[in-house]
Amino acid sequence: MAFAGTATLPWIALRFSGWHGEPLAVAAVSGLAILGAAFLLSWAAEVAQMDISQSLALAFLALISILPEYAVDMVFAWKAGKELALPLAQQQGYAGLAAANMTGANRLLIGLGWSAVVLIYWARSRHRSVTIEPGQSTEMTFLALATLWSFTIPLRGEIGMLDLVVLLGLFVVYMWRASTAEHEEPELTGPPLALSVLPRLTRRLVTVGFFVWAALVILASAEPFAEGLVATGKHLGIEEFLLVQWLAPLASEAPEFIVASLFALRGNPSMGLGTLISSKVNQWTLLVAMLPLVFSFGAGHPVGMALDARQVEEVFLTSAQSLFALAVVLNFEMSMWEAGALIGLFITQLFFTQPEIRYAYAIAYVVLTVVIILRDPSRVSNLIHLVRTGGRR
Repeated sequence: MAFAGTATLPWIALRFSGWHGEPLAVAAVSGLAILGAAFLLSWAAEVAQMDISQSLALAFLALISILPEYAVDMVFAWKAGKELALPLAQQQGYAGLAAANMTGANRLLIGLGWSAVVLIYWARSRHRSVTIEPGQSTEMTFLALATLWSFTIPLRGEIGMLDLVVLLGLFVVYMWRASTAEHEEPELTGPPLALSVLPRLTRRLVTVGFFVWAALVILASAEPFAEGLVATGKHLGIEEFLLVQWLAPLASEAPEFIVASLFALRGNPSMGLGTLISSKVNQWTLLVAMLPLVFSFGAGHPVGMALDARQVEEVFLTSAQSLFALAVVLNFEMSMWEAGALIGLFITQLFFTQPEIRYAYAIAYVVLTVVIILRDPSRVSNLIHLVRTGGRR
């Protein structure tokens, strides 16, 4: 615990001293702070399960972990709304960057994050699959609902006020369902076990303190970390759209990736995968819902954020990937082969920018979804049951 807390301090001290170093140095020091904050978050989430449900603990953990992603996307959405009144020739395409950052973050989370948990756990234990606990069925239910809705976005060609109402509503109901989920005593080891023996009030104060401090550190570190990496990428001649779609989200997703990896390394891959599934629900509901809201504030009046052909293609591809990922986990397990398919499809699509190939990948995701369901029809039964019961397995 001393290492994790100490790791967060150098960047905080440098940040408020006005230090301006080389981009790579800034990324290194702020990245160390994010690593320390990730340790604190993982411990706090485990100890919090002594008082609240695992589903709610993971929801809080996910919400804090993806704060950097919200910050980056909201800045792009605000600037996109502000430039709406400018002549087309003077606009800098911030709406496209907001959409690129959102779709990139969502696909990165599944393609790299979910797969990494399974692969890390296999490397540690040689177990070839990760079982998802029944307590995480709430997340899967709302992921299914949000994914089905997401297919309407490319059909309408915008992320608008209707998406704000529907997706924000889903997020609110999700948090309510998580708060009423069944509470089970966690099996704790290491630092969480040491915290668990503290007097109840002290334990709760320390847990809340860990959550709050980690959130503050992440907020103070994420933007410089992302900017340092992006500046380094620009120096190497990488296209801005690709930097915004992949490198910036990778930087802003770092806290949750680290937290999930720590769970897998400590022999608790279900918590790791559950963290990333909860993050996906957050990003697929609240993050997308906030885009038209912030865009409208920037524009000065309610208006949807229109998508061009490239953005429509990206949203459709992201929806198709989410559908496939949902089908994979509907049996409450992810195998090595399934993790390999997710990461393989994700990595190979990075090498193609042609629209027809991107649409081919989207169709491949849908076809694979159908294949999985035909091979195991019980997954559909599980989905119907989850939706009917509101997330109770």
